[in-house]
Amino acid sequence: MAKLIVVTRDGTEHEIEGDTGLTVMENIRDAGFDELLALCGGCCSCATCHVHVEVAVGDLPAMSEDENDLLDSTTDRDDTSRLSCQLPFTDAMDGLKVRIAAED
Repeated sequence: MAKLIVVTRDGTEHEIEGDTGLTVMENIRDAGFDELLALCGGCCSCATCHVHVEVAVGDLPAMSEDENDLLDSTTDRDDTSRLSCQLPFTDAMDGLKVRIAAED
């Protein structure tokens, strides 16, 4: 298991052991962070798993057109925005730090 650092909306930093067989969204959800709604369950059809990548490690996959379009619908988008359901968590991402985006 690799380390995943999750910053909640109040700025509190949490370190969790991430399962490398899951996405970043699934790891955050399974760790009990209710702020990350992930309403579509990882189907890339909403933006409720929006995070800001604060410390990138490893090679993050390129953003798809669908992910880009969904992020355009959010009010908290910036250059670090990603949908956590589109980020497979790998051993190479050990130490990845994400901040849960503001709720739309």
